[in-house]
Amino acid sequence: MSTMFLRSLLLPLICVLALATWSHGLSRGQQRPSSLDAASNTLQYHGGPLLTKPNGINVYLIWYGGFSLKDRNSITDFFASFASPGRRKGPSVSTWWRTISTYKDKTGKPVSDTVRLVKQVGDVYSSGKTLKRAQLANFVKSKIESKIFPLDPDGIYLVLTAKDVTVERFCMGSCGFHDSILVGGSTRVVFAHVGDPTVQCPGLCAWPYALPAYGPPGPALVAPNGIGTDGMIINIATLLAGATTNPFKTGYFQGDALAPLEAVTACPGIFGAGAYPGYPGALLVDKMSKASYNAYGANGRKFLLPATWDLIRLNCKVIT
Repeated sequence: MSTMFLRSLLLPLICVLALATWSHGLSRGQQRPSSLDAASNTLQYHGGPLLTKPNGINVYLIWYGGFSLKDRNSITDFFASFASPGRRKGPSVSTWWRTISTYKDKTGKPVSDTVRLVKQVGDVYSSGKTLKRAQLANFVKSKIESKIFPLDPDGIYLVLTAKDVTVERFCMGSCGFHDSILVGGSTRVVFAHVGDPTVQCPGLCAWPYALPAYGPPGPALVAPNGIGTDGMIINIATLLAGATTNPFKTGYFQGDALAPLEAVTACPGIFGAGAYPGYPGALLVDKMSKASYNAYGANGRKFLLPATWDLIRLNCKVIT
């Protein structure tokens, strides 16, 4: 899941390259607004387990490096939005997740219908500012073995790295990834990484709030929570969808298991109706801030969430 997911999180680098890393590593390889338009090309279920815990998926979060309080609050409010749609009526984070909860395992159990952040810890550059992917896995493993985090085979352990941290393959065709590791000799758990692209690759991992270096002309959209933060939230959403529906490379995906198209990466660059390469689609716009978004969240937040592959209609579904 690590390399494939990354290909779908990198929106249009040139409107064709940017979104190609999401599957296991969030790479957004964008070629058409809907890369899977026919039943013959739909995501296939490969018979493996999904994350189907009835009372929700627990997320355990590691903040690696320095994050502002503003950025932390935006991201934690995103997680809170799965349970609290906010005061405004309209599309929400919780309604966006409903498409993901239609994915079912071989026994008919659906993916958990909610996600919740249950514990978070900070790490102030304990291993420096240049990291390998294997180090991220070790961070997660050490937090479990030291009892800081519980051993939760139905949870997701998420590492977020600050804008001044360089991670192997991040911004090199990848905005993040999800994978799994063995803990305690017999229990496999899911972990994921998303980096802050503000400095290193905003045009790749924060599109449409930043423009790719060689993309089409035109202004970037205004971000409701900040360019880097909203880029991270888009990528976190993509990874959550992929990690729950294809946690161990045996769930729902299309293509090579080592570089798959998953629930969101199958729909790169699509956020609203009428999307096409270089255009995210019709979005809501805040009258005061001019920020573009498509979902309401907790504490008055507004977010931009990617389209998901609809197993019933066999197309890319935008939140409405």
